[in-house]
Amino acid sequence: MDGIDSEFTFELAVCQWAERAWTPQRAGDAVVVARQLGTKRRRWDTIVVECDPDGLRRRASFGPDAFDTDLLHVLRSAPAEWTYYRDALPEPGYPWRYVREAIHAAADRAAVETRKRGNRIEIRRRALYPDWFNRIVAIENKPDLDASAARDLVPQLQRDVALGLADEVWVATAATGEAVEPVLLTDMPAEAGVLTVDTDAGTAEQLWQPRTLSTDDPGTRILERPADGASAARFEYADTDWKREKRLAVAERAYERGWRAYASTMRPDCRHFGLDRADSGVFPYCDAKGCRPTQTECRGSCPSFEPEPPAWRSKGWPIEGGPGAAIKRLLADRRRRHRPGLAER
Repeated sequence: MDGIDSEFTFELAVCQWAERAWTPQRAGDAVVVARQLGTKRRRWDTIVVECDPDGLRRRASFGPDAFDTDLLHVLRSAPAEWTYYRDALPEPGYPWRYVREAIHAAADRAAVETRKRGNRIEIRRRALYPDWFNRIVAIENKPDLDASAARDLVPQLQRDVALGLADEVWVATAATGEAVEPVLLTDMPAEAGVLTVDTDAGTAEQLWQPRTLSTDDPGTRILERPADGASAARFEYADTDWKREKRLAVAERAYERGWRAYASTMRPDCRHFGLDRADSGVFPYCDAKGCRPTQTECRGSCPSFEPEPPAWRSKGWPIEGGPGAAIKRLLADRRRRHRPGLAER
């Protein structure tokens, strides 16, 4: 079954195309793709993280789960030799008791070692946390970019460009086959790139190349842009340290989640849930409705929801735990394959 039923399935098509065909700026870089993540103020549809292959493999030694900013503060500064934690770590800018909590959390994950000497907590790293990613690319997905969708999208892109948290910002829309794609006629920021996606073939064309944003410079966070076009906008500056921390936190969450995590918010344990293979990729499919459902549609409150019969869950290999559990394992295994080093853990 080809075609796109919703923005959700369009997002999955874009993620699968990016995982197959994205060309990193640096030759030889690996690619990690995720969806629906970002910062407190901004969530992107698709994230492409361009990674140093060796650094990505060394990142795997720390496990599949993401580290938040508090844990990264400990992890990146942990010394090679036993050192009192206040001497080893930079000033956090918040109470040290929260740092102690982060140290214990990192130790629980075997990311650092701890010991007590008297009343002092000393720490030592188990391995050097690598500089594993090079660039972050943000893609906003709008399969049907009509005039109203464009009006809503432009302010978001302007904020992305002004902040400069991602190295590149793109808009992905469904290809129409017209001589001039409608997306090129919209008032998009010139710094944003444009992708047109053929969802049947699973291909994409780069119609407009983006400008590389200054991620190493302070950014401008637009707080309010008056609609009258005459009043002054409200904004604040984002310093380079904040941007550096947020970029790493976004990359960490992309590493953990990937784009296949949709199964955790849907109901693969429903007897009607399955996977639909098409030229553009693999999508969740509902036999009861005969369509690719969205995450909103596929939930326990769906009137067509029917739990898997208990007998399905006791058949053993090759669907031990039932087809729904097998689907979750399949998606998790596919995610691990795109994280070099995790498959061996």
